[in-house]
Amino acid sequence: MNVLVIGGGGREHTLCWKLNQSEQCHNLYAAPGNAGTAKCATNIPIAVTDFEGIKESVIQYRIDLVIVGPEEPLVKGINDFFLEDKTISHVGVIGPQKAAATLEGSKAFAKEFMLRHQIPTAIYEEFTAANVSEGELYLENISPPYVLKADGLAAGKGVLIIDDLEEAKNELRQMLLKKKFGIASSKVIIEEFLTGIELSCFVLTDGESYVTLPMAKDYKRIGEGDTGLNTGGMGAISPVPFVTKSLSDKIDKKIVQPTIEGLKEDGIHYKGFLFIGLIKVGEEPKVIEYNVRLGDPETEVVIPRIKTDLLSLFRAVQEKRLNKVKLEIDSNVAATVMAVSGGYPKAYEKGKKITGLENTNMVFHAGTRNEGDDVVTNGGRVLAATSFGENFNEALDKTYKTLKKINFQGVNYRKDIGFDL
Repeated sequence: MNVLVIGGGGREHTLCWKLNQSEQCHNLYAAPGNAGTAKCATNIPIAVTDFEGIKESVIQYRIDLVIVGPEEPLVKGINDFFLEDKTISHVGVIGPQKAAATLEGSKAFAKEFMLRHQIPTAIYEEFTAANVSEGELYLENISPPYVLKADGLAAGKGVLIIDDLEEAKNELRQMLLKKKFGIASSKVIIEEFLTGIELSCFVLTDGESYVTLPMAKDYKRIGEGDTGLNTGGMGAISPVPFVTKSLSDKIDKKIVQPTIEGLKEDGIHYKGFLFIGLIKVGEEPKVIEYNVRLGDPETEVVIPRIKTDLLSLFRAVQEKRLNKVKLEIDSNVAATVMAVSGGYPKAYEKGKKITGLENTNMVFHAGTRNEGDDVVTNGGRVLAATSFGENFNEALDKTYKTLKKINFQGVNYRKDIGFDL
């Protein structure tokens, strides 16, 4: 098969790295890709939302299957675009249609879905500019911390957790009246703050049956001890040590099954990955959010642990026979740590030469590009180093040894991934 992976981050490099190992994969392409995908695929310089450009490449390179990495093209309807165009409607797309992608594209939609199908989540209310005063009153009648979420996609920056009431009111006004997050905050969700420990559950579904992939725990804050600003993710570990058989069964029975059945009941066609952001409150799991694609950097620990041929899994999704596939998982622990640009997640510089990548294994490129013979930085999150071990301490020790070999100006990474385990 000829396969095209849409995206250019660590998630997409990891998918390309794994797909490249499949005997069923004839030619592999990435759009736009990065310096890492260039090692295992052919990069095509096309934006992820340039659907016409993607169509031209699909025809030119005789693509049989498209795997969509990021959320934006999914929310904008890339799957529907393929289905509605007779010249490419035969090409398989791993990623949900636009209606299903609303699970990530609108937090209000996701909350209403969970309420409708009795899926445990935080209590909430939604507000617009028309009733911002009611939103302020709502804040006065709940306990801090106050959780404010922009309804739409805000590049991972649309969630605010605030302790002070007046600050929370001000931020609500900024979001609704001043469009702090653009159109994404034309509606704002205010929800109860849940105290617990977070984890990520990944499901692959063909619309009828599903398989649950290895669970992971990621670390979002820039600073040690989970302090400082939120980032796109500074590291991850899989499996999650505190996920017992009992908790895993609860997640499946109370959350995963009702989600898949709910999609079918609502007539929402879903083929692809479903990320379920969870929080363990006491001994009970609750849903924080849905994403309609793999998370990053969780992908960099989840995908390497899958022993089953990844392309065979995708073909089973496309042909609606996922229930016939046996999913094999490596029992070893995988740990990844993200090396980021100096200054990230605030202002940072690009174009810094990266050295020491030679003789490293499982280093996935998140924000890189080729510049002549050099690999240079091209984003805030630059590289994710992943290692296996019998336990997470051993895996992390190997990962940190790998990172010590790599250097670029301003390089920064957390030294305490897994500290809370």
